[in-house]
Amino acid sequence: MTKLLKRISTEISLGWAVIRKDMKVYYLRPGMVMFGLLMPFFLFFSFSVRREMAAAEGMARLLALTLFFTAAAAGPFIIPLERRLGTYDRLLIAPMSLISLLLSKTAVGAIYALSVSMIALLFGVVFFGAPIAQPWVLAVGLLLGAFTFSTLGLIFGSIPVRNPGDVQMPSNLLRWGLLFISGVFIPLSEMNSVARAIAYLSPLTYAQDLMNQAILGSGQINLWIDLIVLALSGVIFLLPSLKLHQRGKVLGY
Repeated sequence: MTKLLKRISTEISLGWAVIRKDMKVYYLRPGMVMFGLLMPFFLFFSFSVRREMAAAEGMARLLALTLFFTAAAAGPFIIPLERRLGTYDRLLIAPMSLISLLLSKTAVGAIYALSVSMIALLFGVVFFGAPIAQPWVLAVGLLLGAFTFSTLGLIFGSIPVRNPGDVQMPSNLLRWGLLFISGVFIPLSEMNSVARAIAYLSPLTYAQDLMNQAILGSGQINLWIDLIVLALSGVIFLLPSLKLHQRGKVLGY
């Protein structure tokens, strides 16, 4: 039992060292700022211009977009860049398990997304007076959404390549596809049955519904279904990353 606790403590310490290093080195890199910080705000304002939208509804949409794009931006940018610089090899041979390394990389994207989301949240509450109907749902939704979408981005970061540009294209293609079939810009209540069935395939739909329930006080999906689907999606998204890293070892990446 003592050995197990010591091992867990060591894994946490090593993971935190990775997180701190990535936060310090990569958070202000142009790629992270462009795809992680500016992209969701540009999308929100481009789709919201000339649309009559209450402050609360707008903030719910902005938070979902921020979680989705910001959290998923870290993996496809950081890991291939580290492979190219040769620093990722040192992490792979460090005395920490692969799952601890992947969870650390997931935390990097999640913390980035939560930080940017807090900016959007404070802006909406302070300057536009947007209410928060269920604070605990908001807190849990932000944490789950950041985790899930960070693991989604981690899949593309785990592809054995050394150039971030090689994974940015498929990563953005998937994210745009999930965005347009989700219930972000067209509410589920306004979709026909076929479009709604397709929207349920996107994890972003459940994150948006959670934000609606947290801020507006109501959603189209059961609260527990939103929470369970997001949590399960985050765990499932970790599996391809593990397989891709194992494949990368075989290929020498």
